Amino acid sequence: MSIEIKHLTHIYNPGTPFEHKALDDINLKIEDNEFICIIGHTGSGKSTLIQHLNALLVPESGEVLLNGENIYADRSKLKSVRQRVGLVFQYPEHQLFEMTVYKDVAYGPGNLGLPQEEIDSRVKNALETVGLDESVYDKSPFELSGGQRRRAAIAGVLAMEPEVLILDEPTAGLDPKGRDEILDSIKLMHEKRKIIVILVSHSMEDVAKLADRIIVLNDGKVALTGTPREVFSKVNELEKIGLAAPQITYVLSELAAKGYDVRTDIYTVAEATEELYKFLKQVK
Repeated sequence: MSIEIKHLTHIYNPGTPFEHKALDDINLKIEDNEFICIIGHTGSGKSTLIQHLNALLVPESGEVLLNGENIYADRSKLKSVRQRVGLVFQYPEHQLFEMTVYKDVAYGPGNLGLPQEEIDSRVKNALETVGLDESVYDKSPFELSGGQRRRAAIAGVLAMEPEVLILDEPTAGLDPKGRDEILDSIKLMHEKRKIIVILVSHSMEDVAKLADRIIVLNDGKVALTGTPREVFSKVNELEKIGLAAPQITYVLSELAAKGYDVRTDIYTVAEATEELYKFLKQVK
């Protein structure tokens, strides 16, 4: 699976006083099994972009190609596109509605007309992937913690076995424990299923830890793209558009400014821990 975005432009309320160009000539290619993180300040076009990837929005101009096929070319195939590209909005637990967790996760596969054995297998695999075991199957979703409810909602999308999973701010509103549970589940899912994952986030720490590649949007355009190391090395450019590097990077930069011999091109807590351990050993 690959995704190619060619000259994608989207305008809200065209021809009115409220006209706004949300996306402006976006060109991107996403390869099979990539973990992509999209960052940008509010209004940069993040949510608009991801809603084009499964044709929830139709562009003013441009194309989105799945394996070389324009998803807008044949509207009769949109159902297939949305099965292949799963989109998880913010607060997906608000869409839980069945009496039990099992029934909620099974709802989508059931609508595909699959045999019960296949539905059971998909539900089990999806819930295992997000870290929920059989003890929750017969519980109401509303008996679960906030983090568990969100994981159950994500499992409902995974049970459709998409080739691409898009998550819009999946940790929004969760406490630290729920946040860690969600991120661990997403990382495990990516490693296990080998599919494209596209994560929209405001957390530079999460992005630095998870992404193979970062896409930075600003005013509807791609401002930067590259590995976490490549993107976060351009702190000045990020700060000009209202973003920043992970906090740990600033800590190390401050130590270096005070004369300590530490690297400043570090973007995760794990890397920083290792660097500081080496430094303290040298001091001794």
